[in-house]
Amino acid sequence: MSADAGSPHFFLGVDGGGTGCRARIEDEAGTVLGQGLSGPATTRLGIEPAWASVSRAFGAAIDEAGFGPAEIARIRAGIGLAGIGRKGALEALKAIAHPFASIAFVSDGVGACLGAHSGQDGAIVIAGTGSIGLGFVDGRDLRVGGYGFPISDEGSGADLGLKAVRLALRAHDGRYERTALLAEVMQRFKNDPMEAVAWMDRASATDYAALAPMVIRHADQGDAAGRRIVQSAAEQVDTFVRVLFDKGAPRVTLLGGLSSPLEPWLAPDVRRRLKPADGDAVSGAIIVAKRSLAGR
Repeated sequence: MSADAGSPHFFLGVDGGGTGCRARIEDEAGTVLGQGLSGPATTRLGIEPAWASVSRAFGAAIDEAGFGPAEIARIRAGIGLAGIGRKGALEALKAIAHPFASIAFVSDGVGACLGAHSGQDGAIVIAGTGSIGLGFVDGRDLRVGGYGFPISDEGSGADLGLKAVRLALRAHDGRYERTALLAEVMQRFKNDPMEAVAWMDRASATDYAALAPMVIRHADQGDAAGRRIVQSAAEQVDTFVRVLFDKGAPRVTLLGGLSSPLEPWLAPDVRRRLKPADGDAVSGAIIVAKRSLAGR
């Protein structure tokens, strides 16, 4: 492995997302030595809160592994973090002191893509609260969408929620057929459009995405408005996948909280071409850590 092969290396992978943070320590053989969990770790919260969450997760993994300072100093760390593309975020993270042999940062999406394809060329489409397509081919980075809600993130949970509220308001006016889904959406706003307006003024993408399970439940039960919304989202995901293949991706994996409920709605040609993930985003972060050891 290296000149000091007598001292084993340990690899720490961290996946820090908008909903939570997971850490895992493995030895050179890939045996899991310790794991840890913490709350949201995205730079949207600020660099200090994001790093505090990452630290809680890897601290728990270190405790479970029973490591002391000597072992910690032999850890190579790979950290995948949401929002790392924000201006100044990477520089601020690199400036933070750490006890490890090395540390490398990537976006949470890159970590997920590396994990999904065991570090090989390939792409992923993430359909969760937001949506994005990304990947690597021959040293090139691929990207499709993912510019944020509401201007982008088509086919995401937030997008499903927005469309449901929009159609519910139309149905309330008599401009659209009132279905069980649209009635349930309006019930959330006490059947008062002004309640929906007040909610909109402070609602985040996460708030809109909280409506997505209701939309999918009604769609699966045959609700006409639900089916229209979910079919439209599936068509957006179809496009993400096809464009990534067109850009040269040899394999594409669908990930995220909406991936399972949306998959039955995807076009047959897309479903046939999707590949299951080899590993998770923590696996991808460990690949990043191992590459830093190899000097890549």
